[in-house]
Amino acid sequence: MNTPSQARGTPVVACQNLTKVFRDFWMRNRARAVDSLTFDLYPHEIFGLLGPNGSGKSTTIKVILGLLRPTRGRVAVFGKPPTDVNTKKRIGYLPEESYLYPFLNARETLDYYGKLFEIGHKVRKKRIDELLDMVGLTHVQHRPIREYSKGMQRRIGLAQALINDPDLLILDEPTTGLDPIGTRQVKDLIVQLGQRGKTVLLSSHLLADVEDCVDRMVILYGGKKRDEGTCDSMLVSHERTTIETDALDDDTLAEIDTLIRRRSGGEQSVLNVSHPRQTLEQKFLDIVEKAMAEHLETAGSVHGGGTAAFLAVEDTTGDELISRLTSDQPEPHPTEDVPADVPADSKASDVIEGLLGAAPTASGHTTGHAQTEPASPKTPRAKPAIPPGDVDDSVIDSLLGTDDDDASTDTRQEDHSP
Repeated sequence: MNTPSQARGTPVVACQNLTKVFRDFWMRNRARAVDSLTFDLYPHEIFGLLGPNGSGKSTTIKVILGLLRPTRGRVAVFGKPPTDVNTKKRIGYLPEESYLYPFLNARETLDYYGKLFEIGHKVRKKRIDELLDMVGLTHVQHRPIREYSKGMQRRIGLAQALINDPDLLILDEPTTGLDPIGTRQVKDLIVQLGQRGKTVLLSSHLLADVEDCVDRMVILYGGKKRDEGTCDSMLVSHERTTIETDALDDDTLAEIDTLIRRRSGGEQSVLNVSHPRQTLEQKFLDIVEKAMAEHLETAGSVHGGGTAAFLAVEDTTGDELISRLTSDQPEPHPTEDVPADVPADSKASDVIEGLLGAAPTASGHTTGHAQTEPASPKTPRAKPAIPPGDVDDSVIDSLLGTDDDDASTDTRQEDHSP
């Protein structure tokens, strides 16, 4: 991608002289994780942040996410500081280690993260179905996360990073713990997301996994940028030429060598002749595809389906809002339904009487040790002495909003009624 910076638009992520120094309790410099790092990440670009362990990749990502404050330098995400809350809903993040709730299953996990982004119930359910199919976990969606292997946890972690349909997707070591099938699937997914208009920041120390999908890359070592550019500009060797043909016999090879020597004045010749070799990854994938064609069962994850439809580049925010306002029904709460015609005082009375061991009868009176005789129309109800350990009725009367005077008034009104 050699497009001039002016034609790319405003950078999604801009880092200028980013420096992060970790200090100890006495504010002494303990480690310089990032040292004067400068790079720009443009829209619709797949950018690689590469380097060995301890080179500052994860620290840089945490600064971009606003989880760490830079010691020096400037960082902007969507033109705003990383601490701006409004940018968070546009970012999807897969950390190096997936911290998931072990007692939830895959569907419940995605549903939980979807609620955090305030995604409507109907849209959330559709996205969960598509993501589970995409990462190959549909058949194990009801198993608790604690029973998942590390590779399966990385798959569900990738799904949760995409649940909000982010504009910027940050992946920190996404292929860690994945088998060759999952690794290939993640690489294909990253390429498809880039084609659909997503901006992806990929951090990894597995260079072979990144080479197939990034547009540009920065290589770090010791917190400093050592090289930057596209894959072609950094990897293509212009000192040698490779020619691939069908199998040739020895006489043809000898003639080719003679021709090269004659045309170059004896300075060049055929340096190596070999037959193409299949990669171990391709061999592994061929074996798995044959096993799947035979419908052999497996207890692990399977090859996922296509990319989730909602991850397309089209803006569906308006459709989701309309669906949420018109079609989305409020989710039921796990509480028992109470008839609306029951007065509030009656509900409270039933609860308290139930705690006292009294059961309400059809006439509204109670049975059991909490039952009392009806008050005399002329004589107020006498308060019995409270034995040790029993319940004070005056406390209950105050909770119910009634006292002795109200009871007497109600009784007198009943006597004068026709």
